[in-house]
Amino acid sequence: MALSEMLMSGLELMVLGMGMVFVFLAVLIVVMRGMSALAARLGGESDSLEAEPQAVTAGSADPRLIAAISAAVTRYRSTRGA
Repeated sequence: MALSEMLMSGLELMVLGMGMVFVFLAVLIVVMRGMSALAARLGGESDSLEAEPQAVTAGSADPRLIAAISAAVTRYRSTRGA
């Protein structure tokens, strides 16, 4: 097999491989967009996922929880030297 034949064979394989990858990625994009449209149509867009943050008042917090958090912060600061 001559050098020019080998180069042409290599070029053909390269073009074939790149073409297959391009086709696969194009199909993947089309399928992803289709599934996205289907999910939006079936599930609907709801804003209920973004809940309003609730303010914590001093009387509503559990004193044991506050003590545990304070102890954890104190221990963290003592071991990190902050």
